[in-house]
Amino acid sequence: MSEYKLGMGHVDGVHTPLVLVGKDIYRLSDILKGHAPATLEEVFANWKAMDQTIGTSVVSPDASPLQADAVTFLTPLSNPRKVVCIGTNYHDHVEEMKVTSLPDFPYAFLRPQTCLAAHGEEVALPTGAKMNDWEAELGIVIGQAYGPGDTRDPMEAVAGYTVINDVSARDWIASRPFVGIDWVMQKAWDGFQPTGPWITPARFVEDPDNLDIELTVNGAVKQKSNTGNMIFGVAPILRHLAGIMTLEPGDIIATGTPAGVGYGQHPQEFLASGDTVKVTVAGLGTLENRFV
Repeated sequence: MSEYKLGMGHVDGVHTPLVLVGKDIYRLSDILKGHAPATLEEVFANWKAMDQTIGTSVVSPDASPLQADAVTFLTPLSNPRKVVCIGTNYHDHVEEMKVTSLPDFPYAFLRPQTCLAAHGEEVALPTGAKMNDWEAELGIVIGQAYGPGDTRDPMEAVAGYTVINDVSARDWIASRPFVGIDWVMQKAWDGFQPTGPWITPARFVEDPDNLDIELTVNGAVKQKSNTGNMIFGVAPILRHLAGIMTLEPGDIIATGTPAGVGYGQHPQEFLASGDTVKVTVAGLGTLENRFV
């Protein structure tokens, strides 16, 4: 089979793994002739074999593509063991956030699974925060366990890449107490990490450290950059995190955002009810959400 992407959708009342081939969406069960896992967590738990099986499969002549309006997208991975995010990881973003020195290592924090939101899902703006901001990011999906003491090339642990909007409540930067920023109050709100709709297998991404990335709010371009502007690329991020914790199949890692966030604008801009945000990463797709 040619290049493909994986996603999850609600089809005919059933949560269904999906395969995008060209512009056509199929049930994964149509590609694998009925022997498909029920979730993408199961796919990535045995990623090397599943990638080979899916990649060598042929779309059955009897399989009809799904109509786009028949699919309600879900988050590709709804139950990852870990959601890890990297902050201050683009040179231009460091400058706009008035950080005076570059980090010595990838600056990371953890997020709860309840932050995940699907492509097309309406995301509720919290009543407890007013400075809600957008952040376009490249996401990494892990396909093999990789942790302390592992000497392999970290890129071997990557199953694929996805599109992320790392939403932030900047209220707790603007009014940080002397002990520092409250990362839970800034990052852990329900729905604050829209992800997807597709995961592109790593073998179809020639260089994840050279991908154009763009974010628009109501059609106006706010962020436009390239992952080549990251301070720490994909491999250094994985080496750093794997020195601390074992990365596991299905884990999601957000790699940081470029300049153009609302907090860095003059005057500052924040999300309002009714705003539509689109994040596009070249070759990976477009993630769209309306905030309400």
